[in-house]
Amino acid sequence: MFADARLTNLIANLLALLAVLAMVAALVSWVIRRPYFAISRIEIEPMAGSSLQYVTPLNLQTALAGQVHGNFFLLNLDQVRHRIETAPWVRHAAIRRVWPATLLVKIEEQQPLALWNENQMINTWGEAFTANPGELPDDLHLPQLNGPASSERLVVQRYAEIARWFAPLGLSVREATLSPRYAWEVSLSDGVHLTLGRDPAADATDPHGRPGALPFAARIQRFVQAWPDLSRRLGGRLIASADLRYPNGFAITLAPETTATSRPSKP
Repeated sequence: MFADARLTNLIANLLALLAVLAMVAALVSWVIRRPYFAISRIEIEPMAGSSLQYVTPLNLQTALAGQVHGNFFLLNLDQVRHRIETAPWVRHAAIRRVWPATLLVKIEEQQPLALWNENQMINTWGEAFTANPGELPDDLHLPQLNGPASSERLVVQRYAEIARWFAPLGLSVREATLSPRYAWEVSLSDGVHLTLGRDPAADATDPHGRPGALPFAARIQRFVQAWPDLSRRLGGRLIASADLRYPNGFAITLAPETTATSRPSKP
């Protein structure tokens, strides 16, 4: 009987402890849900080594759409981060709570490299994103890049290679287009249109292509090396287009005389 009494007391004590814990939990839950603990402020900072040019508090408030005033303790930070990363110009976000009612949001902003297809841009990491091009600075002129879905990194890679080849001539790439058959068309800053042919990535297993693949680079190199002498031999006539797909040379089309006289020549 003595053992039974001890067991009864133990059970009673455990039940009492559980009851107290349940009351404490209910009290804590009631307290943390009070309006005092509602998020009332969002602070925005750039991530280390960066700055903010396009993201504003209004962008984030629109993306959060009512979650701004969530509970300090109960707010799902992963969910909020995901929502913020859907805002225009936001590439990545990191969030932490700051007592008593603040969310500190650190933003890695999109860095636009070029316009992409019809209604997107592409960043310096080769990723497509959607934002308003009208928010770009007036003095920032982005090239137009075009390509099939999932070809962004290859297009950026080739754009950089082509731009490096023509930079010594004082020329830049105005537009570059990769067709669904992996053939390249490029327009330069002086209006010359280049037909470069198929990209070596069309026959490679690597979906991003092979940096500086010889057949592709050799076609461009041949034209760039011939450019100064070709310009002198043309005596001021401008080139409208050049087809670089030939195995032992290239074909050019001259601009009409009336067009040639209306724009300055390039060295």
